[in-house]
Amino acid sequence: MKEIDSYPNLAFIFKRRSIRKFQTEPVPPELIEMMLKAAMAAPSAMNNQPWEFVVITEAGILEKIRQTLIFGRHKAPLAIAICGNKFKSKNKLSATEFWIQDCSAAVENLLLAATALGLSGVWLGVHPVKLFSHAIAKVLELPRHIAPLAVVYVGYPAEDKEPHTKYKEKNVHWQRYGQQNKLASDGE
Repeated sequence: MKEIDSYPNLAFIFKRRSIRKFQTEPVPPELIEMMLKAAMAAPSAMNNQPWEFVVITEAGILEKIRQTLIFGRHKAPLAIAICGNKFKSKNKLSATEFWIQDCSAAVENLLLAATALGLSGVWLGVHPVKLFSHAIAKVLELPRHIAPLAVVYVGYPAEDKEPHTKYKEKNVHWQRYGQQNKLASDGE
């Protein structure tokens, strides 16, 4: 892929792919900690940092998660639940809305870190599906003020996917919506 050759520092972004087949080898604790540090480096509205992470390596709990999430039947040696703590807010607005954005940014940082560390992952959405949210909260014994946003499976990949981009020029607008030609919008 041309972008990787031209911008090698961005290679891990293009290499990040949703991987659903994993080797059974466990993820070392130091790599788990590094992914969590990267996740917590995410931007956060008003610096609330509402995220809470539940790291799951126990086979029985992993199996319960697989049974709970209909699109999450994959067998990974590690799952990380990314949750929002609604008590970690400086005002009511950030507690009710921004935790979703903040925790989503943390998920993406975690996935990018996994790729950079030679691991792979897949994002499994939990919020806003109430059935999934309640089930994951029950499996992980979350208190009521902790809302699960997503579960990310992580492990060494057992499948290989080519780097890619989903860039579509038609989705880019210049200066105002509907303006597709950037040169025409530069004052012509």
